[in-house]
Amino acid sequence: MNRSLSVEIVSDFVCPWCFIGSRRLSQAAARLESVDVTVSYRPFLLDPNTPEAGGDLRDRLRQKYGVDPDSMFGRVEAAARESGIPLDFSVVRRYASTLRAHTLVRAAEAKGSQQALAEALFSAYFLEGKDIGDDEVLVTLATSAGGFSEAEARSLIGDPVALREAREEALSYAGQGIDGVPFTIIAGQLAVPGAQSAEVFEMALRKALAETAARGA
Repeated sequence: MNRSLSVEIVSDFVCPWCFIGSRRLSQAAARLESVDVTVSYRPFLLDPNTPEAGGDLRDRLRQKYGVDPDSMFGRVEAAARESGIPLDFSVVRRYASTLRAHTLVRAAEAKGSQQALAEALFSAYFLEGKDIGDDEVLVTLATSAGGFSEAEARSLIGDPVALREAREEALSYAGQGIDGVPFTIIAGQLAVPGAQSAEVFEMALRKALAETAARGA
């Protein structure tokens, strides 16, 4: 019988290091034999004040850091490509509001399609340059990767209660002291901050497995 291990990733879909960290975690999990790793995505808002319509990515970064944003992209692109992600910031023009994306991903957990939808959101934004704050983009991704009907998807992204719950959960992680993402929690107790290498993630997964076995769980 395979052993099981639960992993939670606190992340945001406009965070390139979250995409990289998620991919590295998947690579690490694939190295474990006879272990079923269940990954759950938890919401985080890099900028809770992002307008619903989003904005120009380069303008935002220029205002935030006071430097030419294009000079910042090379390191991230190189790290992504080392992890098998052909990231090219030349196609990423918009900074999107992700509250509705998180709302869909939260609901996808019950369908068992959360990881597929999260991957689709990352890919749409970083590899295709799509605006994942746009309703039509979200509905397309929710139906193609998340297992939602069009009606379900439209209802969720327009539901004030679901949106409020997603925002409250995202803000709760910030309230717990998580000020940077990705932030990975393995087996409910072992925390791994940042987009660590696949090797570091593998060691953390193996450590969690050993500790779980020692407790007789």
